[in-house]
Amino acid sequence: MSALLSFLLGNPTLLGIGAAILAALGWGVRQRLAGERAERARQAATEAAARDIASQVQNDIGALPPAAARKELRSWARD
Repeated sequence: MSALLSFLLGNPTLLGIGAAILAALGWGVRQRLAGERAERARQAATEAAARDIASQVQNDIGALPPAAARKELRSWARD
């Protein structure tokens, strides 16, 4: 077992290949995490925009007199 370990650690070609594999795996993990962060930021921006629109609608409905609000909201109700 120790002979195999000393062969693997003593061979510069195998060490280089192992280091390249580890570097590629590390780069892949980093890219995956960066993509996850970007997607979360995109979703947060989309949700913020939706909240702004909902707030504007609530403000518009709240500004209408009750009879006009009922008439406006009736168009959205199912029959």
